[in-house]
Amino acid sequence: MTDAFNQIFKQMMEQGQKMASAFTPGLEGVDVKAFEKLFPMMPKEMLEAFFGKTFNPEGLDARTRFLVTIAALTVLGPLGEPQMRVTVKNALAAGATKREIAEVIWQMSMFGGPPAMQKALETAQAVFAETEEKAP
Repeated sequence: MTDAFNQIFKQMMEQGQKMASAFTPGLEGVDVKAFEKLFPMMPKEMLEAFFGKTFNPEGLDARTRFLVTIAALTVLGPLGEPQMRVTVKNALAAGATKREIAEVIWQMSMFGGPPAMQKALETAQAVFAETEEKAP
């Protein structure tokens, strides 16, 4: 690799890390090296692919991205439950309201059907309850 390419790659990785921390505020203390032991090169490749090249830092904010992700996960129904739990937590941390999350889930009933909507609402309500329990 040339020095110019290394510099560009380094800038993309730094941008990706900033965006990743903005999208997952709860993961500030995560040891990326631990992921590298499990999946060699995956974290760098994921950051570069998903954040360094795909996402525009001036584009959608973290709150909006999480709401869009909740919409997609709702349509998946029970298959998306583990990811839904994490995404709802991160959406709340990024400033989404419980009502906004519920509205997005309800809107997706047209695409995923009422059973998928019901499962997503149950999952979101469980996360809401956990969040309230942890609040001071």
